[in-house]
Amino acid sequence: MRDIFVTLVVFGSLPFILRRPWIGIIMWGWLSYMNPHKQAWGFATDMPFALMVALCTLVGMLFSREPKRIPWTRETVLLLVFVLWMVMTTFFALNPIGAWQQLDKIWRIQLMTFVTLMLITSRVRVEALVWIICLSLGYYGIKGGIFTITTGGVHRVYGPAHTFIGGNNELALALIMIIPLMRYLQLQSGQAWIRIGLGGAMLLSAVAAIGSQSRGAFLAIMAMGAFLWLKSRHKLATGLLGLVAVIAVLLLMPEQYYDRMTTIRTYDQDASAMGRINAWWTAYNLARDRPLVGGGFDVLLMRWVYQVYAPSPEHVVDVHSIYFEVLGEHGFVALAMFLMLWIFSWFTAQRVIRATRADPERRWLADLCAMLQVSLVGYLAGGAFLGLAYFDLPYHLLAIVVIASRLAQQPVVAQQATGASLADGAARGGRMLPEPAASR
Repeated sequence: MRDIFVTLVVFGSLPFILRRPWIGIIMWGWLSYMNPHKQAWGFATDMPFALMVALCTLVGMLFSREPKRIPWTRETVLLLVFVLWMVMTTFFALNPIGAWQQLDKIWRIQLMTFVTLMLITSRVRVEALVWIICLSLGYYGIKGGIFTITTGGVHRVYGPAHTFIGGNNELALALIMIIPLMRYLQLQSGQAWIRIGLGGAMLLSAVAAIGSQSRGAFLAIMAMGAFLWLKSRHKLATGLLGLVAVIAVLLLMPEQYYDRMTTIRTYDQDASAMGRINAWWTAYNLARDRPLVGGGFDVLLMRWVYQVYAPSPEHVVDVHSIYFEVLGEHGFVALAMFLMLWIFSWFTAQRVIRATRADPERRWLADLCAMLQVSLVGYLAGGAFLGLAYFDLPYHLLAIVVIASRLAQQPVVAQQATGASLADGAARGGRMLPEPAASR
């Protein structure tokens, strides 16, 4: 039954995507983040739904009369150079078969990032994208939070198998990144039931992240939570929600959770932590030997690489760090570009906040960029200990920052067809807000 439902939804959306290509970005987000076909267990599990949606989106773009331009900013130019650099390093990869297979996944993600930049051109579309990200990943947050509460936190929370967020560490980081986005949607909604629902989803997602028992996620949620409070318009409400989450952890989680978290202070006595440090040294030594190209994709779990570059050759584990992952696989230049992507995004978001926070008509852009900054804090803090360097979500956040910057420079009437938010439009009966005239 699940297979039939997912198949009908995807195939039913294709005519709409051909007519309005931006809907393809929403469907792509649903398939990429929720991976509904991975929940089906039958014929739909291995169906190339994302490829179908992507092809229909590209075909729809060819026939759409709507203007389609990539906003060439320092972020988008650098992102393109970063992607081309990864293509170049793949020609010199130490594991060519694995590297080309990984590149095949990553170039598709980056292609859709640039398509997002071309098609998401209004507030309605931005909020639709944010909603689909929150609903898709929030599904696992709500589900995982309930699971953690009902089991007393004894078992770890995992994501869908064979996806970017399949592991407990990876799912936890993704959930931490969407909590600020949920907060943005909560701020924009005028409907009490939506605000309450989002508040519950935020709380359960935080519980699920904690229930993953990931030490990297624990540090990330502390950093994200502190910055969320600093950026919040309603510090009292945000502080109370955070306090409730902390109390829930204290009352809920078993002793084994606290034993695991205390190993952060005694990392030198923990085999898992020392294994990560060994992997980091391996990546660093590999990059020193090949500073411009690194080892290429999918090289940091190869046993012979550890024999050559690791301080402890017999201890082979995943590198578990976005920074050392990029460094080991693509070299020092790629790492510099990777870091600059997020630095540029941060300052662009800050510029939008300064330009729009005093204008009631554009205050939503300030709220959005503030929460995007909080999400980036969670990603960059948690990413130091978790390996999601090529995950879709941070690049979608970068794209939304660039789109917000572009909208901040336009008249309010060009930003949105109506002053109402997408959440309020849905609450009034699911009526779609009108599209700008250019897209009709």
